[in-house]
Amino acid sequence: MKHITLISTGGTIEKTYDERTGTLQNRRSVVDTMLSALRLEDIAINSIRLLSKDSLDFTDADRKRILDMVRVMTENSAPEDGGVVVLHGTDTLSITGELLCHELTPRVPIILTGAMRPYEMKRSDALQNLNEAIFAAGVLEPGVYAVAHGRALRFPGIIKDLDRGTFVMDG
Repeated sequence: MKHITLISTGGTIEKTYDERTGTLQNRRSVVDTMLSALRLEDIAINSIRLLSKDSLDFTDADRKRILDMVRVMTENSAPEDGGVVVLHGTDTLSITGELLCHELTPRVPIILTGAMRPYEMKRSDALQNLNEAIFAAGVLEPGVYAVAHGRALRFPGIIKDLDRGTFVMDG
């Protein structure tokens, strides 16, 4: 059985529609709803709700909280253990990924993922990206990765390509 830690920080993937204001907001987590839609064989998920913010609103202190939580959740991990998945807003996912890449020497895969469209919207990529991230956390070599849209890219050097709506290697 693979044990994977899922750290939720908010971002578009978890935004919900507020009928009163007509806006998308990070008000409540939809992680349990997304996980219940997946068939995960021989995988145990430890879900931690760390933040509930748009990543454009992250502060240095927020990124340090993410770094510290990932460090705690991976410090006693063995390579045969599953990794860590961080649900993160796509706008600044690369900044957090670079921080984790430079500050940690992972013994397991650390996967950052998010969505270009919220889980609650039609044609959302949220469930696909979550499923891919969980799979990647169980099979990739130790390192820090962005996983989305059928690809796993290893940090450093990942950026969000606004024209393509996905992550790519810089340069």
